[in-house]
Amino acid sequence: MVREWDPRTASSAEISSLLDCLNQVFRTDLPGDPLWRPNYLREYLTETMPGSRRVCWLAEEPAADGSPRIVGHVNVLLIGDIGVLEVLVHPEVRRTGLGRQLLALAVRRAYHEGFSSVGVEVIGGTSAIEFYGSLGFDREFREIRSVLRLSTVDWAAIDKMAGDAEPGYRVEFFPGGPPDELIDAYAQAKAEQRVLEEAGELDLRPSSYEPERLRESLDCLHRRGMKPYIVLAIHAATGEVAGLTEVVVPAQHPTRADQYDTIVVRAHRGRGIDRAIKARMLLELRSAEPELAEVQTWNAEGNETMLRVNSEIGFQPDRDWWDCGADIATLLRRLEAKG
Repeated sequence: MVREWDPRTASSAEISSLLDCLNQVFRTDLPGDPLWRPNYLREYLTETMPGSRRVCWLAEEPAADGSPRIVGHVNVLLIGDIGVLEVLVHPEVRRTGLGRQLLALAVRRAYHEGFSSVGVEVIGGTSAIEFYGSLGFDREFREIRSVLRLSTVDWAAIDKMAGDAEPGYRVEFFPGGPPDELIDAYAQAKAEQRVLEEAGELDLRPSSYEPERLRESLDCLHRRGMKPYIVLAIHAATGEVAGLTEVVVPAQHPTRADQYDTIVVRAHRGRGIDRAIKARMLLELRSAEPELAEVQTWNAEGNETMLRVNSEIGFQPDRDWWDCGADIATLLRRLEAKG
Protein backbone atom coordinates (compact mmCIF):
# COMPACT_ATOMS: atom_id res chain seq x y z
CA MET A 1 0.00 0.00 0.00
CA VAL A 2 1.27 3.46 -0.93
CA ARG A 3 -0.14 6.51 0.80
CA GLU A 4 0.62 10.15 1.43
CA TRP A 5 2.12 10.55 4.88
CA ASP A 6 2.62 13.39 7.34
CA PRO A 7 5.52 12.72 9.72
CA ARG A 8 4.20 15.42 12.06
CA THR A 9 1.29 13.20 13.06
CA ALA A 10 2.93 9.81 12.43
CA SER A 11 3.03 7.24 15.19
CA SER A 12 6.30 6.34 16.87
CA ALA A 13 5.98 2.88 15.28
CA GLU A 14 5.91 4.45 11.80
CA ILE A 15 8.96 6.57 12.54
CA SER A 16 10.77 3.48 13.82
CA SER A 17 9.82 1.46 10.73
CA LEU A 18 11.01 4.24 8.43
CA LEU A 19 14.31 4.34 10.32
CA ASP A 20 14.72 0.60 9.79
CA CYS A 21 14.08 0.98 6.05
CA LEU A 22 16.55 3.86 5.84
CA ASN A 23 19.27 1.87 7.59
CA GLN A 24 18.70 -1.17 5.38
CA VAL A 25 19.30 1.13 2.40
CA PHE A 26 22.51 2.42 4.01
CA ARG A 27 23.74 -1.12 4.66
CA THR A 28 23.34 -1.91 0.95
CA ASP A 29 24.27 1.35 -0.76
CA LEU A 30 26.70 2.94 1.72
CA PRO A 31 28.36 0.13 3.69
CA GLY A 32 30.64 1.66 6.27
CA ASP A 33 28.47 4.75 6.76
CA PRO A 34 27.08 5.14 10.29
CA LEU A 35 23.51 3.98 10.74
CA TRP A 36 20.96 6.62 11.65
CA ARG A 37 19.42 6.97 15.08
CA PRO A 38 15.84 7.98 15.93
CA ASN A 39 16.98 11.24 17.52
CA TYR A 40 15.14 14.17 15.87
CA LEU A 41 14.16 12.02 12.87
CA ARG A 42 10.60 13.40 12.91
CA GLU A 43 11.93 16.97 13.03
CA TYR A 44 14.44 16.19 10.28
CA LEU A 45 11.52 15.30 8.00
CA THR A 46 9.17 18.12 8.98
CA GLU A 47 11.17 21.27 9.65
CA THR A 48 11.90 23.39 6.57
CA MET A 49 12.96 26.91 5.73
CA PRO A 50 10.25 29.57 5.39
CA GLY A 51 8.77 29.45 1.90
CA SER A 52 9.51 25.76 1.31
CA ARG A 53 7.40 22.63 1.93
CA ARG A 54 8.09 18.91 2.05
CA VAL A 55 5.49 16.37 0.90
CA CYS A 56 5.94 12.67 1.79
CA TRP A 57 4.60 9.25 0.82
CA LEU A 58 5.12 5.77 2.27
CA ALA A 59 4.93 2.26 0.84
CA GLU A 60 4.03 -0.46 3.32
CA GLU A 61 3.64 -4.23 3.33
CA PRO A 62 2.73 -6.65 6.14
CA ALA A 63 5.62 -7.77 8.33
CA ALA A 64 5.92 -11.35 9.62
CA ASP A 65 3.74 -10.51 12.61
CA GLY A 66 1.11 -8.86 10.42
CA SER A 67 1.98 -5.29 11.41
CA PRO A 68 2.72 -2.79 8.61
CA ARG A 69 6.36 -2.49 7.60
CA ILE A 70 7.65 0.47 5.61
CA VAL A 71 9.51 -0.65 2.49
CA GLY A 72 9.62 2.60 0.56
CA HIS A 73 9.53 6.34 1.06
CA VAL A 74 9.63 9.39 -1.17
CA ASN A 75 9.55 13.05 -0.32
CA VAL A 76 9.82 16.15 -2.44
CA LEU A 77 11.04 19.45 -1.02
CA LEU A 78 9.34 22.26 -2.93
CA ILE A 79 11.83 25.09 -2.79
CA GLY A 80 12.31 28.08 -5.06
CA ASP A 81 11.68 26.91 -8.60
CA ILE A 82 12.70 23.27 -8.19
CA GLY A 83 11.45 20.15 -6.45
CA VAL A 84 14.23 18.26 -4.68
CA LEU A 85 13.54 14.52 -4.45
CA GLU A 86 14.54 11.79 -2.01
CA VAL A 87 13.54 8.20 -2.79
CA LEU A 88 14.19 5.17 -0.56
CA VAL A 89 13.36 1.61 -1.56
CA HIS A 90 14.14 -1.30 0.76
CA PRO A 91 16.70 -3.61 -0.91
CA GLU A 92 14.31 -6.57 -0.61
CA VAL A 93 11.71 -4.97 -2.91
CA ARG A 94 13.89 -3.29 -5.49
CA ARG A 95 13.27 -3.91 -9.21
CA THR A 96 9.56 -4.39 -8.59
CA GLY A 97 8.47 -1.00 -9.94
CA LEU A 98 8.00 0.50 -6.47
CA GLY A 99 10.69 3.16 -6.93
CA ARG A 100 9.08 4.31 -10.17
CA GLN A 101 5.65 4.37 -8.53
CA LEU A 102 6.89 6.49 -5.62
CA LEU A 103 8.79 8.82 -7.89
CA ALA A 104 5.71 9.34 -10.08
CA LEU A 105 3.67 10.48 -7.06
CA ALA A 106 6.20 13.13 -6.07
CA VAL A 107 6.79 14.32 -9.64
CA ARG A 108 3.06 14.56 -10.33
CA ARG A 109 2.54 16.67 -7.19
CA ALA A 110 5.37 19.04 -8.13
CA TYR A 111 4.00 19.31 -11.68
CA HIS A 112 0.48 20.19 -10.51
CA GLU A 113 1.90 22.80 -8.16
CA GLY A 114 3.55 24.57 -11.09
CA PHE A 115 7.14 23.42 -10.80
CA SER A 116 9.01 22.87 -14.05
CA SER A 117 12.04 20.86 -12.92
CA VAL A 118 13.11 18.36 -10.30
CA GLY A 119 16.51 17.37 -8.98
CA VAL A 120 17.96 14.53 -6.99
CA GLU A 121 21.29 13.64 -5.43
CA VAL A 122 22.47 10.28 -6.77
CA ILE A 123 25.21 8.26 -5.08
CA GLY A 124 27.86 6.86 -7.42
CA GLY A 125 28.28 3.11 -7.53
CA THR A 126 24.65 2.36 -6.59
CA SER A 127 21.65 1.08 -8.52
CA ALA A 128 20.21 4.61 -8.41
CA ILE A 129 22.57 5.65 -11.22
CA GLU A 130 20.90 3.24 -13.63
CA PHE A 131 17.42 3.98 -12.28
CA TYR A 132 17.51 7.73 -12.79
CA GLY A 133 19.48 7.46 -16.03
CA SER A 134 16.82 5.19 -17.53
CA LEU A 135 14.22 7.87 -16.84
CA GLY A 136 16.17 10.61 -18.59
CA PHE A 137 17.69 12.47 -15.65
CA ASP A 138 20.75 14.44 -16.74
CA ARG A 139 23.92 14.32 -14.65
CA GLU A 140 24.49 18.04 -14.23
CA PHE A 141 27.11 18.31 -11.50
CA ARG A 142 29.63 15.88 -10.03
CA GLU A 143 31.10 16.12 -6.56
CA ILE A 144 33.57 13.91 -4.76
CA ARG A 145 32.70 12.83 -1.24
CA SER A 146 35.70 12.49 1.06
CA VAL A 147 35.80 11.18 4.62
CA LEU A 148 38.19 12.08 7.43
CA ARG A 149 38.55 9.56 10.23
CA LEU A 150 39.62 11.40 13.34
CA SER A 151 41.49 8.37 14.64
CA THR A 152 43.98 8.79 11.78
CA VAL A 153 44.54 12.55 12.15
CA ASP A 154 48.04 13.88 12.82
CA TRP A 155 46.98 16.25 15.57
CA ALA A 156 50.41 17.87 15.92
CA ALA A 157 50.29 18.79 12.22
CA ILE A 158 46.69 20.06 12.59
CA ASP A 159 47.70 22.20 15.57
CA LYS A 160 50.50 23.76 13.50
CA MET A 161 48.21 24.26 10.52
CA ALA A 162 45.68 26.12 12.68
CA GLY A 163 48.28 28.84 13.22
CA ASP A 164 49.33 29.13 9.58
CA ALA A 165 47.20 32.16 8.65
CA GLU A 166 49.23 35.28 7.99
CA PRO A 167 49.26 37.99 10.69
CA GLY A 168 46.31 40.37 10.57
CA TYR A 169 43.56 37.75 10.89
CA ARG A 170 41.68 36.46 13.93
CA VAL A 171 40.43 32.90 13.68
CA GLU A 172 37.41 32.45 15.95
CA PHE A 173 35.15 29.50 16.78
CA PHE A 174 31.38 29.85 17.22
CA PRO A 175 29.42 26.76 18.35
CA GLY A 176 25.78 27.08 17.35
CA GLY A 177 26.39 29.91 14.89
CA PRO A 178 28.06 33.32 14.80
CA PRO A 179 26.87 36.16 17.04
CA ASP A 180 24.34 38.54 15.59
CA GLU A 181 26.88 41.34 15.20
CA LEU A 182 28.82 39.20 12.71
CA ILE A 183 25.84 37.98 10.66
CA ASP A 184 26.10 40.77 8.07
CA ALA A 185 29.82 40.16 7.48
CA TYR A 186 29.21 36.41 7.46
CA ALA A 187 26.49 36.80 4.83
CA GLN A 188 28.73 38.98 2.68
CA ALA A 189 31.43 36.31 2.63
CA LYS A 190 28.91 33.59 1.76
CA ALA A 191 27.69 35.66 -1.17
CA GLU A 192 30.81 34.44 -2.99
CA GLN A 193 28.85 31.23 -3.58
CA ARG A 194 26.69 33.09 -6.10
CA VAL A 195 29.42 32.42 -8.63
CA LEU A 196 28.25 28.79 -8.78
CA GLU A 197 24.66 29.82 -9.39
CA GLU A 198 25.64 32.28 -12.09
CA ALA A 199 27.47 29.43 -13.83
CA GLY A 200 24.11 27.67 -14.13
CA GLU A 201 25.02 24.62 -12.08
CA LEU A 202 22.25 22.64 -10.42
CA ASP A 203 22.27 23.46 -6.71
CA LEU A 204 20.28 21.02 -4.57
CA ARG A 205 21.81 22.24 -1.29
CA PRO A 206 21.38 25.99 -1.63
CA SER A 207 23.20 28.28 0.77
CA SER A 208 21.70 31.41 2.29
CA TYR A 209 23.35 34.73 1.55
CA GLU A 210 21.09 37.37 3.07
CA PRO A 211 21.50 38.10 6.81
CA GLU A 212 17.89 37.36 7.73
CA ARG A 213 17.88 34.23 5.59
CA LEU A 214 21.05 33.08 7.35
CA ARG A 215 19.38 33.54 10.74
CA GLU A 216 16.44 31.46 9.52
CA SER A 217 18.79 28.79 8.17
CA LEU A 218 20.66 28.45 11.46
CA ASP A 219 17.37 28.30 13.36
CA CYS A 220 16.08 25.61 10.99
CA LEU A 221 19.21 23.50 11.53
CA HIS A 222 18.71 23.63 15.29
CA ARG A 223 15.04 22.65 14.97
CA ARG A 224 16.04 19.64 12.85
CA GLY A 225 18.53 18.47 15.49
CA MET A 226 21.57 19.51 13.46
CA LYS A 227 24.06 21.51 15.51
CA PRO A 228 26.13 23.97 13.45
CA TYR A 229 29.71 24.89 14.27
CA ILE A 230 31.27 27.90 12.55
CA VAL A 231 34.90 29.07 12.31
CA LEU A 232 35.50 32.55 10.91
CA ALA A 233 38.72 34.25 9.86
CA ILE A 234 38.19 37.94 10.57
CA HIS A 235 40.37 40.59 8.95
CA ALA A 236 41.51 42.64 11.94
CA ALA A 237 41.94 45.92 10.04
CA THR A 238 38.46 45.98 8.48
CA GLY A 239 36.33 43.56 10.49
CA GLU A 240 35.47 41.71 7.29
CA VAL A 241 34.90 37.96 7.35
CA ALA A 242 37.77 36.83 5.13
CA GLY A 243 37.01 33.13 5.36
CA LEU A 244 34.59 30.71 6.93
CA THR A 245 34.03 27.01 7.36
CA GLU A 246 30.89 25.28 8.61
CA VAL A 247 30.42 21.82 10.09
CA VAL A 248 27.10 20.38 11.21
CA VAL A 249 26.78 17.49 13.66
CA PRO A 250 23.37 15.83 13.15
CA ALA A 251 21.60 14.18 16.06
CA GLN A 252 20.58 11.46 13.59
CA HIS A 253 24.21 10.35 13.07
CA PRO A 254 26.37 12.16 15.65
CA THR A 255 29.47 10.06 15.01
CA ARG A 256 29.85 11.53 11.51
CA ALA A 257 29.64 15.28 10.90
CA ASP A 258 28.81 17.01 7.62
CA GLN A 259 31.12 19.68 6.27
CA TYR A 260 29.10 22.50 4.71
CA ASP A 261 30.59 25.58 3.03
CA THR A 262 34.24 26.50 3.23
CA ILE A 263 34.84 29.88 1.62
CA VAL A 264 37.82 32.22 1.44
CA VAL A 265 36.96 35.63 0.03
CA ARG A 266 38.94 36.37 -3.14
CA ALA A 267 40.78 39.38 -1.75
CA HIS A 268 42.14 37.27 1.11
CA ARG A 269 43.20 34.12 -0.71
CA GLY A 270 46.78 32.84 -0.63
CA ARG A 271 47.28 33.73 3.02
CA GLY A 272 46.85 30.31 4.62
CA ILE A 273 43.30 31.01 5.76
CA ASP A 274 41.74 27.90 4.24
CA ARG A 275 44.07 25.54 6.12
CA ALA A 276 43.89 27.53 9.34
CA ILE A 277 40.10 27.62 9.60
CA LYS A 278 39.60 23.94 8.75
CA ALA A 279 42.32 22.89 11.21
CA ARG A 280 40.89 25.09 13.96
CA MET A 281 37.48 23.51 13.38
CA LEU A 282 38.87 20.01 13.91
CA LEU A 283 40.67 21.02 17.09
CA GLU A 284 37.48 22.50 18.52
CA LEU A 285 35.27 19.57 17.47
CA ARG A 286 37.56 17.12 19.24
CA SER A 287 36.50 18.56 22.59
CA ALA A 288 33.02 19.89 21.69
CA GLU A 289 31.80 16.55 20.25
CA PRO A 290 33.56 13.66 22.03
CA GLU A 291 31.36 11.09 20.24
CA LEU A 292 32.43 12.35 16.81
CA ALA A 293 34.57 9.88 14.84
CA GLU A 294 34.41 11.14 11.23
CA VAL A 295 33.75 14.19 9.07
CA GLN A 296 32.46 13.93 5.51
CA THR A 297 32.74 16.63 2.88
CA TRP A 298 31.79 17.13 -0.75
CA ASN A 299 33.89 19.03 -3.29
CA ALA A 300 33.43 19.81 -6.96
CA GLU A 301 35.93 17.82 -8.99
CA GLY A 302 37.40 21.06 -10.36
CA ASN A 303 37.97 22.60 -6.92
CA GLU A 304 41.62 21.62 -6.83
CA THR A 305 42.59 24.03 -4.08
CA MET A 306 40.11 22.67 -1.53
CA LEU A 307 40.73 19.08 -2.60
CA ARG A 308 44.44 19.65 -1.93
CA VAL A 309 43.77 21.21 1.48
CA ASN A 310 41.47 18.34 2.43
CA SER A 311 44.11 15.84 1.35
CA GLU A 312 46.72 17.55 3.52
CA ILE A 313 44.36 17.31 6.50
CA GLY A 314 43.76 13.61 5.88
CA PHE A 315 40.42 13.38 4.03
CA GLN A 316 40.21 10.33 1.77
CA PRO A 317 38.13 10.37 -1.44
CA ASP A 318 35.22 7.99 -1.05
CA ARG A 319 32.51 8.20 -3.74
CA ASP A 320 31.17 10.21 -6.62
CA TRP A 321 28.03 12.16 -5.81
CA TRP A 322 25.89 13.44 -8.68
CA ASP A 323 23.33 16.23 -8.79
CA CYS A 324 20.86 15.12 -11.47
CA GLY A 325 17.95 17.03 -12.94
CA ALA A 326 14.98 16.53 -15.23
CA ASP A 327 12.23 18.54 -16.87
CA ILE A 328 9.05 17.65 -14.99
CA ALA A 329 6.68 17.42 -17.95
CA THR A 330 9.04 15.16 -19.90
CA LEU A 331 9.76 13.02 -16.85
CA LEU A 332 6.08 12.63 -16.01
CA ARG A 333 5.31 11.42 -19.54
CA ARG A 334 8.08 8.81 -19.26
CA LEU A 335 6.89 7.61 -15.87
CA GLU A 336 3.29 7.30 -17.00
CA ALA A 337 4.32 5.58 -20.25
CA LYS A 338 6.21 2.97 -18.22
CA GLY A 339 3.09 2.31 -16.16
